[in-house]
Amino acid sequence: MSTWPQFPIIYEIGVVVWLHELSVRYGQPVTLGSIPPAELDALAEWGFDAVWLMGVWERSAKSVQIAQAHPGLQDDFRRALPDLKPEDVAGSPYAVHRYVVDVRFGGAEGLATLREALAQRGMRLVLDFVPNHVAVDHPWTVTHPEYLIQGIETDLSNAPDAFFVVEAEGRRLIYAHGRDPFFPPWTDTAQLNAASAATRNVVVETLRAIGRQCDGVRCDMAMLTTNDIFSRTWRERGLAGDQPEFWSSIIPQVRAEHPDLLFIAEVYWDLEWALQQQGSITPTTSASTTACAPPTHARRGTTCMRRWPTRSGCCVSSKTTTSRAPPQPFGVQRSMAAAVLSFTVPGARLLHDGQLEGRTVKTPVQLGRRMVEPPRRSGARVLPQAARRSAAADLQGGRVAAAGRVLVLESEHDLRQPHRT
Repeated sequence: MSTWPQFPIIYEIGVVVWLHELSVRYGQPVTLGSIPPAELDALAEWGFDAVWLMGVWERSAKSVQIAQAHPGLQDDFRRALPDLKPEDVAGSPYAVHRYVVDVRFGGAEGLATLREALAQRGMRLVLDFVPNHVAVDHPWTVTHPEYLIQGIETDLSNAPDAFFVVEAEGRRLIYAHGRDPFFPPWTDTAQLNAASAATRNVVVETLRAIGRQCDGVRCDMAMLTTNDIFSRTWRERGLAGDQPEFWSSIIPQVRAEHPDLLFIAEVYWDLEWALQQQGSITPTTSASTTACAPPTHARRGTTCMRRWPTRSGCCVSSKTTTSRAPPQPFGVQRSMAAAVLSFTVPGARLLHDGQLEGRTVKTPVQLGRRMVEPPRRSGARVLPQAARRSAAADLQGGRVAAAGRVLVLESEHDLRQPHRT
């Protein structure tokens, strides 16, 4: 397709849940290559520039086992899906077994068919990449130990939740689980060594292969591989070095083959600007939501109002970080305000699966089925229309012209009056 628009509107869809619901609705198995045209037409009518298909890659069998045995995750699953069944646990989309489209979803051929169908309707395709880690059963744990952070026997005894063992070909290999500097390790993952030249080379090759299948790449937890964060996380391993920044060394090599590939970075800790300097990567920020939250949440959103010039290069998300989806934490009025703000600040916009229907329960990413909820019109409903406007951002007559995109706001409530949710 042509070059990306300056401020695209991107819609996230969880693949495994989407395909399950379509299969139930149509009474037959639906894969990426057999999405009913009416479903794609409905997406196009919203005016989206791109669809982010979250979780198309091969899921890890070990990730499924770990999630099924994890008491905390099981509690989360049952809160989101009270009639949880063992087969509902599909594994984490961020514990990637291989960067190969899962055959259960239709494989690479099915994805190519869907990409073409989206392009015919003026929509691009965004896929995931996880730069920090792979699944504990990824083939690299056997074939390429040098790509990963390795440990020794004392690591296992001192931090058994942070390291794991792979027995292969008569070898006993010890690896670190993926983690960030502040939270416990993700026990279904193996930590990649972002400081290694070999790892960086294979990341380039992996991204080139992904780029042949899509128009944009959403990079999970992208700030973890920056030199500063990586060295702080793994300082005791002696991995702090003087090598070029991770993304500055990766992106130009990938763009040499895919010049129009859009890189979208998941970023926390107010590091959006730092990531933008490392290769024209587009960070995501949910500050627009938290800025409109009640006072107990508002402090987290203050960064939304800082450094406005950096926001034009960000992908603004209206997703909440709580376990409940909007409008539960904020109420109808604040949710409406957050939705408006998300679409009026400069930058790309990211809407998440379930927001269009007004869902209130956030489904854990490991689940392949979600709770049935009736569509709600009592909350905020933002309709990105296809009409273009030259005005930057102004409010007038119930319409918002935002960076060339008209939004129509609908609510059953008078926003000038208090409303209890």
